[in-house]
This record gives sequence, structure tokens and C-alpha cells, in this order.
Amino acid sequence: MRPSRPLFLIALVIVVAVITWAVLRSAYVSLPPLPWTAVPTLLLLALGEGFTGFNLLRRIRRKPNTKPVEPLVVARMAALGKASAHTAAIIAGVFGGFAGNLANSLDKSTPRHDFFVSVGTFLAAVVLVGAAFFLEYACRVPKDPDEEERDRRASRA
Repeated sequence: MRPSRPLFLIALVIVVAVITWAVLRSAYVSLPPLPWTAVPTLLLLALGEGFTGFNLLRRIRRKPNTKPVEPLVVARMAALGKASAHTAAIIAGVFGGFAGNLANSLDKSTPRHDFFVSVGTFLAAVVLVGAAFFLEYACRVPKDPDEEERDRRASRA
């Protein structure tokens, strides 16, 4: 499995945002108001993934007072990080499309409420993407000290 690529996730956000914006141009009137509950949910997920990534990074690097981690756990956490990054990018695209569509209707109360909810959810999804990237980074196997020395000598030459 390869790590998530930032450019792919950015493209995913943009494509989903454009599709959402296009759909909402004709369908927004029939939708109920957006719930604000996605914001704390995404932020709690980001907090959990960041905390897990921090602990996993310490355990993989064999910091003092930590237990070694099972390789299967690391593989599962890497898969979770990749899945979370992609899912959060899609969520960011959907709510970015909402915000883009509602930016011109801020004089009405319901679209204004939905705009602020969509901006908050977009930002929370971006935070989750960052936490997922950190979790993926934490799952990488550290380089062998001999390999690091060879890399340093090669870069000096």
C-alpha cells in the first residue's frame, strides 16, 4: 500500500466540490437545513487519529517506556489513515461545494446558517485529513541507522 498523495486528495476535493456545486444549483431549495453535528464529529475523529498516531510513532521508534507494536496493528492503522484521508477529502469537497453555492445567498437566514455550517465542516474535514496524514506518517518503518549514514554520505558527495 502506498501513502496518500496530497495532489490526489486536493484534486478529489475540487472535483467533488464542483459536482456538489452543480447539483445544488437546482436542488438546494428542496434540502433541509444542514446539521452542525458533523463539525464536532470530524474534530473528535481527528483528535483520536492524532493521538493514535503520536502513540504509534513513539512505539514504532522504540521510545523509552513504550511497548513494541505488532506489525499487523501498524498495517491496520496505516489503512485507517489512508481511508480517513480519502473520506475526509470527499467530505471536504461536498461541504466546499455547499459553501461555494451558498456564498451569494448570505442575506437569507437559512442559506447563511448552512453556509457557516458548511465552512465549519469543511475546515473540520481538512483537520481530519491532516490527522490522517500524520497517522500514515507514524506507521512508516524507520530507516536503519546504517542506511541513514549511507544516505548522508551520498548527499554530501
